[in-house]
Parts: sequence; structure tokens; C-alpha cells
Amino acid sequence: MNQTLNKSALFNGSCFALITTGLSFSIRSGILTQLGTEFALSGEQLGFINSMWFFGFPISMIIGGLFYHSVGPKNIMKIAFVMHTLGVLLTVFATGYVGLLISMLCIGLGTGCTEAACNPMIADMYSGDKMNKMLNRFHMWFPGGIVMGALISKFMTIMDLGWQLQMAVIMIPAITYFVLFYGKKFPEPQVHEATSLSSNLKAMVSPLYIFLLVCMAFTAISEFGPGQWVEVILGSSGADPMIILALTAGLVTILRFFAGPVVGTLGQTGVLLGGAIFTALGIYLFSVVTGPVAYLAAIVYALGYAYFWPVMVGAVAQRVPLSSALGMSVIGAIGMFSSGFFQPFIGSWIDNSTIENTAKGLTGEALQLATGQDTLQKMLVFPLILIVAFTILFFWQKGKKPALDAAH
Repeated sequence: MNQTLNKSALFNGSCFALITTGLSFSIRSGILTQLGTEFALSGEQLGFINSMWFFGFPISMIIGGLFYHSVGPKNIMKIAFVMHTLGVLLTVFATGYVGLLISMLCIGLGTGCTEAACNPMIADMYSGDKMNKMLNRFHMWFPGGIVMGALISKFMTIMDLGWQLQMAVIMIPAITYFVLFYGKKFPEPQVHEATSLSSNLKAMVSPLYIFLLVCMAFTAISEFGPGQWVEVILGSSGADPMIILALTAGLVTILRFFAGPVVGTLGQTGVLLGGAIFTALGIYLFSVVTGPVAYLAAIVYALGYAYFWPVMVGAVAQRVPLSSALGMSVIGAIGMFSSGFFQPFIGSWIDNSTIENTAKGLTGEALQLATGQDTLQKMLVFPLILIVAFTILFFWQKGKKPALDAAH
């Protein structure tokens, strides 16, 4: 008996899985200061805890991409649920630094499985502009989850509800996606050759794919760097850090919902170049403004990074289609490896800046403000590199029709 493909259930399940990812990102950010205080952790140690989420993510993405066609997305999402559940439980019952490292690694593994299964599944269910639109609508739920998590963390903190209970909230969307996926049929790949690992690897050694990998490393840290440290670097800016996080993520959610006509008008390369410019401007504004103007900086920053992740994944799906699930998983993995790699560096930037500004006689909020602004100015190098890279990509790909569209 042939089972009908329930695209609605599969897509909605994917969205709830990504909400789980978003919640884990922002709630972890919201409780970072509490973890540092309770377990007496330095900025560098908190950076390594953050990095476990970012390292677990790409590890499972690459493994999931390699075995996508043999294991299947359904089984990969079962593993995601187990890892999310383990990660939450181990965080809630953590007794110190090592326990937090392991718990964040588990959550990262779960979120990586989500990307490894859902990106190629959506690319196989839709094609052309519809695929671009649905990938963006899928990825809108990462910032959507961040908004939810930021607000949940903010109000639960105000109500003096512990960080353990905040982490437990992550299980609500996790259980939902497990139920939606249960017993469903999953789609077949659009291009038959895409199931061949040798074809995947051959496509991935092309100059275009390698160039996109390099770009992804910098788009990811440009997006995740400021957001993951928002409580630490903006805590004394005169604007509420978690409201900043919710504002940027909320705007990104809306922008991704309407991504179809934007990408259709400007093209993938035009959107990426424009995004890099706005991201650089947003981070610069964060580093020099205080008070309510910081909310304006948040809007500019959100306009910048909004389309980075889904458009990069869409560029691989359309311009290097034979790379298939593995190609999409690897480019996402590179993004997360980059983010994880830079987390301890950002933490050490904060520590070093704190020492330097303390030596200048700064204390209290003035010390935290100066430290945050110094760190943001260092982060500005990432989108500046992207402006150059995406200018090259824009002219390189100008007039070229995406390969998958040409195949149709």
C-alpha cells in the first residue's frame, strides 16, 4: 500500500524542530550570566560551553548528510529527538563545567540532525522559486524560536523561575515535532544522481561550492556572534539585551516569511551582498550607540543577516544540485564550525578588554559598556570580509541561471 506524501505535516514538523533549535539558542543565551555566576565560570569557559552547541551541530549535520539517503530523514529526526531530550535533562541536572559542556554538545547534535534531515527534505518536496520560498519559511522559525525563547527567558527570569525550568521549556516543540513526523512518508530526491555519494563529492570540489563554503563561515559568525553574547556585551548599553535579541529575531522571522519576492527580485547574490552591507552597518552601530538608539541598530542588523542562512542553503540546492543532502549539510556544518571556533575567541576578547578597561579605572556599568563596544568593533571584521566576497560572487554569477532551474 502506497502512503500519500503529507507535505503539510512534514513541513510543519520541520518548523517545530527548528523552533526547538531557536529556543535552545536564545534560552541558553538568556541564562548564560546565571550559569557563570552559579558555577563561577570565566568568559572563556562560557565561550567553550557555547561552542559545544556549535560543534555538536555540524558533527551531526555532516554524518546526517552522508547517510541521508541510506538511513532516511525519519530516522535522523528520531535521533534529533533523543539528543534534544538528553541535552535538556543533562543541562537541568548539571553540577559543573564538564556537565554543561556535555549537555550543550547533545543539544547541538540534535539541532544538527534537524538541519541534516529537513533542508534536503524541503528541497525535494518543492522546486524553483517555491523551494526558495519554503526554505526561507522553514528557516524563519529559527529566529521565531529565538523570539519565543528570548521572551520566555526574560519573563521567567523576572518571575524568578530558575534556569533549569527555562531549559525544560525546550521540550514542548520537541515533543510536537516528534508527533507530527510519527508514521509519515518522506519524499524521494528530485535528481536521481544526487543519491550517489561519488556524484555528491565530485560536485562539492567545484570552485563555486568551495567559495560558498568560505562565505558561509563568515555569514554564520556574523549572525551568531553578537546574538549569542547579547546579554554580556549589551547588558550596560541602556537597552534591554533580551528585548534586542527578540526584536532582531522577530524582524528576521517576518522578513523570511516574505523572502520569495525579495530573492526573486534581487537574486540570491544580490540579497547576500546587500545583507553583508547592512550587517556591517548594524554591528558598527551597536558598537557606538547607547540607550534607545540601540534598538535602531538592532533593526539595521536584522535587515542584514535575515536571509544569510536560507539563501546560502538555497544557493547550494540550486547552483550545485548534485551535492544534494550532503552538500547542504556540509555548508551548514561549516557555518556552525565557524561559529563554534570563534566563541572562545570572543570570550577571550571580552576577558582581555575587561582587564584593559579595568586598568584604565573603569568599573561597573561603564566597564561593561566599554568592554562590549570593544568586542563588537572586533566582530565588525566578519561582515566586512563578506562585502568583498559577495561582491566577487555577484559578478561571478551574474547572468547565470541556477543549475536546478535549468534542469527543469
